[in-house]
Amino acid sequence: MPGVVGRSTFAFVFPGGLVLLAAVGFLRPGGLPPWMQQPVSAIPYIVLAFGLAFGWLLSSTRVLLSFLILALADRAVSTFSTTGAGPAAMSHPILAVTAFLLPLNFLALSLLKEDAVSIRRAAGYVILVLAESFMVLWLCHPERPDIAAAFQQAFVSRLTAEWTPIPQPALLAFGVAAAIYLVRFVLRRDPLEAGSFWTLAAIFVAYHGERYGWHPTNFFAAGGLTLFLGLLQSAYQRTYRDELTGIAGRPAYDEAIGQLGKRFSLAVLAVDQLKFHMNVYGKTVGEQILRLIAPKVQASCRGGRVFRVSGEELTLLFPNHSAVETLAALETLRKMVESTSLILCGRDRVREDARERSKMGATDCRLPVTVSAGVAEQIDETASVGLVLKAAYRALYEAKSTGGNVVKRGSVASEPARRSSCNSGRIVASGEYS
Repeated sequence: MPGVVGRSTFAFVFPGGLVLLAAVGFLRPGGLPPWMQQPVSAIPYIVLAFGLAFGWLLSSTRVLLSFLILALADRAVSTFSTTGAGPAAMSHPILAVTAFLLPLNFLALSLLKEDAVSIRRAAGYVILVLAESFMVLWLCHPERPDIAAAFQQAFVSRLTAEWTPIPQPALLAFGVAAAIYLVRFVLRRDPLEAGSFWTLAAIFVAYHGERYGWHPTNFFAAGGLTLFLGLLQSAYQRTYRDELTGIAGRPAYDEAIGQLGKRFSLAVLAVDQLKFHMNVYGKTVGEQILRLIAPKVQASCRGGRVFRVSGEELTLLFPNHSAVETLAALETLRKMVESTSLILCGRDRVREDARERSKMGATDCRLPVTVSAGVAEQIDETASVGLVLKAAYRALYEAKSTGGNVVKRGSVASEPARRSSCNSGRIVASGEYS
């Protein structure tokens, strides 16, 4: 459990937290030597160009519009902010309104469905963002002081301190948005949610920059860079990670197969009771069981890599490992899963009881979970990966037929030769057929 928490914390902090820390350390006045000031001034434009280009290539409407909103907010802060401490630095109504709307806009964009970006739809979204900008100008017109004052009012008098120039309505919006991004990351492990969190943090620093003599554009650029890196991480995860379990998926498996050497072992692992639980309690319960078990197998797999290629089984690759070495690792996995306690709460929610001390509700019940595994080793260089995989599946079926909760070793059968369909009499291997 501590290892899982540590990896999740690292995934949340890196790279967004590191980018923000570097921005605070190096982009402050005197943080860099004079000869680097000119190249640094070009960073915002580079980040904006890369963000828009990759947002379009990776079909992320969320990132495209986020960069547009960041650029507009940067112009507002650079134009209307004043030096000084406390609320005086944000005395202009436009700054108060944009600070309030910016986190809400980011939350609204996170609800957009990420698919192919068409010119027509992108133009429609851009028009909406520009219309919102004109709405801000309308709200902040001198003829409507009451509307602008609503974004600058103080709900709690004790919080009107000199530590921040941001009005309380905007502080509330920042806090709510940051909390939602944090919860979403915990539930989904999506790097884009973590990137959005650190982008908000960089924007928050940008609104405080003028009072310390820092250029706010640099911190808006840092926020854009964090969002850009989150987009790349999210795109990689969507491509190489299985959506249900979060472990490596089919593309990663195909890539790993191409890098295998002359010696390896391959195992196939399955939850014995998965089909029974799905038939009795429904498909959703079965998916939750697989979602809970797969990361545990991945975390406990020593010397191997775990993939979900398809279906309900997990495929494990052990490069440079013999079947005997793999059997020991699989036996450890089997015991680990056997000691796992799962509870079905109500009709369709499965949770883990780490120490088997949780109180059971009237409608709760324990779900027994064990795994069986079959393993095979490539002992002949002429044996293909497909033959080794077939041998592992045969061993898995044998393990299941004995009652499950066991690990079996399979033998790789030699691939029979096939006679050519022509009359030349040449013998060809089955691998030569498409």
